Amino acid sequence: MEDNDKERIWQVVSQIPAGKVASYGQIAKLAELPGYARYVGHVMKKLPSESTLPWYRVLKSDGQIAFPSHAEAWKRQKSLLEDEGVILLNGKVPMRKFRWQP
Repeated sequence: MEDNDKERIWQVVSQIPAGKVASYGQIAKLAELPGYARYVGHVMKKLPSESTLPWYRVLKSDGQIAFPSHAEAWKRQKSLLEDEGVILLNGKVPMRKFRWQP
């Protein structure tokens, strides 16, 4: 993959509005990289800690946070989502209600 692929992913993620979420696969499609959901996850994992990109709005396709539920990163992501009014039910965000539809 190329640097401009990463930039396209970042550009798409930057457009997710507060209170909405998107899946890794959805981001891949919108960045014109269909089938590269795992690559999107890899790119998001490598974000610098000082990044202002709303990384926490990107979830697994079933609405789950990708981190293990006992991890600090999971708790942080859950908290950031809840601060924007996004709720988790049984450990998942109801994608029907909160999925971003650009």
